[in-house]
Amino acid sequence: MFKTIIGLEIHTQLLTKTKAFCSCSSEYFEDKPNTNICPVCTGQPGALPVLNRQSVVLAVRAGIALNAQINLVSYFDRKNYFYPDLTKGYQITQYFKPICENGYIEIDGEHVRIKRIHMEEDTGKMFHEGSELATSSESAIDYNRAGVPLVEIVTEPDMKTPAQARMFMEKLRDMLRYADISSGDMEKGALRCDANISVYDDETGMRSNRVEIKNINSFRYVEKALEYEQQRITETLKNGGQIAPETRGWNLSRRETFSMRSKEGEADYRYFPEPDIPPLSISEEFVQDIRRSMPELPQQKTERFIKQYSLPAYDAQVLCSSREVASYFEECAKTVKDPKFASNWIMTEVMKYINETEDYSLCSIKVGPSHYGELEELINSAKISTKIAKDVFPMMMESGKMPGLIVKEKGLEQIDNDELIANAAKKVIQENTDAYQRYKSGKVNLLGFFVGQVMKETRGKANPEKVNQTVRELLDS
Repeated sequence: MFKTIIGLEIHTQLLTKTKAFCSCSSEYFEDKPNTNICPVCTGQPGALPVLNRQSVVLAVRAGIALNAQINLVSYFDRKNYFYPDLTKGYQITQYFKPICENGYIEIDGEHVRIKRIHMEEDTGKMFHEGSELATSSESAIDYNRAGVPLVEIVTEPDMKTPAQARMFMEKLRDMLRYADISSGDMEKGALRCDANISVYDDETGMRSNRVEIKNINSFRYVEKALEYEQQRITETLKNGGQIAPETRGWNLSRRETFSMRSKEGEADYRYFPEPDIPPLSISEEFVQDIRRSMPELPQQKTERFIKQYSLPAYDAQVLCSSREVASYFEECAKTVKDPKFASNWIMTEVMKYINETEDYSLCSIKVGPSHYGELEELINSAKISTKIAKDVFPMMMESGKMPGLIVKEKGLEQIDNDELIANAAKKVIQENTDAYQRYKSGKVNLLGFFVGQVMKETRGKANPEKVNQTVRELLDS
């Protein structure tokens, strides 16, 4: 029986205004290449780093959010390697003593352990042939990203499936966003994942070497890349082969991994203490101040929603996956009698509309809390049916008008008049004598057909309960 072992190394950019060791702006996405740089972040001789205090605050916040031990004393080190996007020839990181250790995230009732959370700086960004900055025969480098503060979150090899790795990444992203630690935008490179995978046969003891897949930039592709490697490694072991210990990339167009280079060992990086930055010493009071300032995190909010609003666990998890959506729901829940009513419309119509409408977000939504209260009252008072409400809701999204006004303007108020419904039902029965005879001979499932025809006759405005009752009485009389 072949089993899989997966561990993740996740780099996330911190939400600071300036870089890790200098005063250059860390908000580089929209800026011209190589404009947010200085002698420190480009590694000029004699330039000395000065640690960004806010990056320490956010690193500690990450440790608290991820249930980790916060080390009151930690150290910075140099990780040496030569690559064009690393101007100094080394990266300032924390190797020997990180700021946080021994945390966890709960996935499916099990703890995925986090070995360490350490601070470091980002590198520049390379653009190769065919990109917007590079010609057909050159590569270009933008150093605006060099020196942007990161935390690297390293898990233990506790994940057993690619799907579990994806769930871990999604839950981690939500926690980082909730605590204002990182934007978590994978498409912008603010969250990047290196996945490590190996496979072993628990019957024979045969075990593959570990393979690393570098810089995967979406949750879906984390899962797909690991699935590909899981299958590749397993087939190789079944055929009696062995897997080379290497670093691989993910080819999006071909949906497969490819070999990049042999795997480096720790000795290759020649770590040694950073001589220009003294030990980082923080107080217990500093940590407690940050702990007291922590917002409610997704798991805590989910549990509260289940208890406070009597929501199913699934609803609570979906709503709490985004702090913005959770806040919107709570405001809407204040205006309705049944919070599940607001939850249903937000999870279906609102989120669907936002996903399908370009340049539209919850920030610009025109449906406010009061819309839900009025819509609930219209349905509960039988002025409109749920079916009509589904027609009204997109109109609310488009115009921002209250549902009662839309119902009045469009003439959508539900028909509740017994005589009108009875007349419509008699007309349908008279026009469908064959179906009526089959119903009388025992085909009672034709009741739905007649009800549907009456609703069509009344343009969907008749009270469905009264239609059902009236049609049944007429057919059985």
